[in-house]
Amino acid sequence: MAALEQLPKAELHLHIEGTLEPELALELAQRNGVALPYASLEELKGKYQFTNLQSFLDLYYELMGTLKTAQDFRDLALAYFAKVSTQGVRHAEIFFDPQVHVANGLDVNMVMDGLLEGMHIAKERYGITSGLILSIVRDMPLETAQSVIDSVKNRASDILGIGLDSAEVGYPPHLFTKQFQEVKALGWHRVAHAGEEGPASYVIDALDNLHAERIDHGIHSVTDPELLKRLASERIPLTTCPLSNTRLQVVGSLDELPLRNMMDQGVLINVNSDDPAYFGGYIADNYKALSEIGFTLSELASFAEHSIDASFIGDDQRRTLRQQLDEWKTKHSSLLKA
Repeated sequence: MAALEQLPKAELHLHIEGTLEPELALELAQRNGVALPYASLEELKGKYQFTNLQSFLDLYYELMGTLKTAQDFRDLALAYFAKVSTQGVRHAEIFFDPQVHVANGLDVNMVMDGLLEGMHIAKERYGITSGLILSIVRDMPLETAQSVIDSVKNRASDILGIGLDSAEVGYPPHLFTKQFQEVKALGWHRVAHAGEEGPASYVIDALDNLHAERIDHGIHSVTDPELLKRLASERIPLTTCPLSNTRLQVVGSLDELPLRNMMDQGVLINVNSDDPAYFGGYIADNYKALSEIGFTLSELASFAEHSIDASFIGDDQRRTLRQQLDEWKTKHSSLLKA
């Protein structure tokens, strides 16, 4: 539906490494002399079937090894922005995983330089603003997270926030309290993956110990009525990723997602693509998938509105984006009433 692609929105849960399409992965492997164990593009594409989060992460980290230079990271970012420039994205807050890149022998400053260059070009080329969120990979040694944070403190203004991602079960948020407290003093925003494969208690942990301003995924919050009341009353947004949840078999089908349940209880839901190259669709595809299971255009517009409100942008930009959304609503008023 063209209206959904034109719907002004922000993307708040996007792993830039998760936008590495198989075609680009093979191109980078050839460019950088990286040997991948796949004889063809078709064979590589066949690996994009996952049974759980870990099976996805295995391929995800393998293909990240093809990223070697600042140009690679710039090209990766630009490929993402080119995709979403036709899908209504006006602002994006993108995760990156520096611990993995450092483990692959790269300089974190080089990684950031490449991404930031791509983000700068995207603003000029497409009018999309963006920010970088440094994600702690929770199942890597904690000292590697601390080392990465220490290495970028001198350029703290280049980073919008800190996140927490990767394999959730067995790595509760409170293990990373020190790192989150430390970067709060740098002015970074704080978000955390919780309640995807992990229980609702991990969401509470992230709120209480990390002082997370947004919860990434968070769908298992639905099992705790008191937590839902808290999320609603404290206006803590959930950055949900429908196609990701089905592709990783967190739920059996989109119909099992508790989005409307949580929305009806006042929880602020927004919709994102997570790792779109791996999970079958970019942000507009996620909106369309929800439309196909019965979410109305008005409900989907509310998700876009929540994404604008939940983003870490200034008041002036927020007003501008809200005005663009209002103009979209006026243009599509007949569809919104349907």
